[in-house]
Amino acid sequence: MMLEIDTLTAGYDRTTVLRDVSLNCAERGITAVLGHNGAGKTTLLRAVVGLLRPTSGTIRLDGKDIGRLAPHRRVHEGLAYVPQGQRSFEQLSTLENLQVVADGQPRSRRRRAVQEALDRFPALQAVLDRQAGLLSGGQRQQLAIARALITAPRLLVLDEPTEGIQPSVVLEIERAIESLAADGMSILLVEQHVGFAVSVAQTYTVLAAGRVIQQGTGGAEAQADVRAALTL
Repeated sequence: MMLEIDTLTAGYDRTTVLRDVSLNCAERGITAVLGHNGAGKTTLLRAVVGLLRPTSGTIRLDGKDIGRLAPHRRVHEGLAYVPQGQRSFEQLSTLENLQVVADGQPRSRRRRAVQEALDRFPALQAVLDRQAGLLSGGQRQQLAIARALITAPRLLVLDEPTEGIQPSVVLEIERAIESLAADGMSILLVEQHVGFAVSVAQTYTVLAAGRVIQQGTGGAEAQADVRAALTL
């Protein structure tokens, strides 16, 4: 397994948000995490990427316990995170946003890393000189994912990548996610779009009030079961 989460409990101050959550993310595939607002999805991702220290439980990346590693150390281990909100350096151009990340890579692969990221999102080619703060929401989200890809992650963690984006761009992002998984990347995906998330995922987990209430194998036929769980 690329990612193994075992009986994870986490929260903020004295408030427990996650309770004994366990799930796995296989190599070369997509694992979807679903649930209503407040279910604990973002808290789970923050614990995985190191922005929140769990109260108990373990997090392993490719067999290595990363639960006590700082976020930047987890990046070095092959993890990349794209949070909600289409974040970027707004005063920098699209290209400069990519180059900032590439500067942290070995010199021999910097240019190639930027080009490979742009190949995933060809729409960004037309706005390379535009300030990131002036991009549309869909363009900013594509840029955010492209920035993460420059680090050549083995596990890509995505928090609501299609939230608030126009349908035509949503389709481009969905295709890019499917393409990344097909090319061998592991993806942990939190997504409100049940139809897309469950249909492309190999496995899924449904959270409610910080607990796992359902897990199963993905695919179009699983959508009805997930929607039923979300109505409970």
